[in-house]
Amino acid sequence: MPANEFREDMFEDLKGFLARIPGTTVDAHHLFPNEGWCINLTIDIDDPLAWHVVQELGSILNNLSVTEKLPTLFKPMSSPPYLNGGPRDYLYWLIEATGAVSPRYLRQLLEGRMPRPVDDRSRWLNPDE
Repeated sequence: MPANEFREDMFEDLKGFLARIPGTTVDAHHLFPNEGWCINLTIDIDDPLAWHVVQELGSILNNLSVTEKLPTLFKPMSSPPYLNGGPRDYLYWLIEATGAVSPRYLRQLLEGRMPRPVDDRSRWLNPDE
């Protein structure tokens, strides 16, 4: 699906889901001229669940399984720290769709694989309960 065919509500649905993840703030989304798009996130590094969130998103978005690779990347981004400051103010995270994957499909995939409900902090530490 070319980027110009994505509807705004498709991003709002994914951004709404991501905003429910503990310690996560959704900053913006961008469409690229090809089929790609991205969403910028801030993850509160002082939140006790921050690294659990990074681990979950990285596992799903970068390496779902050997046979099931998504056309997505999850990576840290920052301007040069020597010019601006530390990670509390200048570290953000990027979810990048490098191929034809819709925001709605990605939301459904994340929802199915992350702790449920995603905004229940206790589920992040005890996912099997």
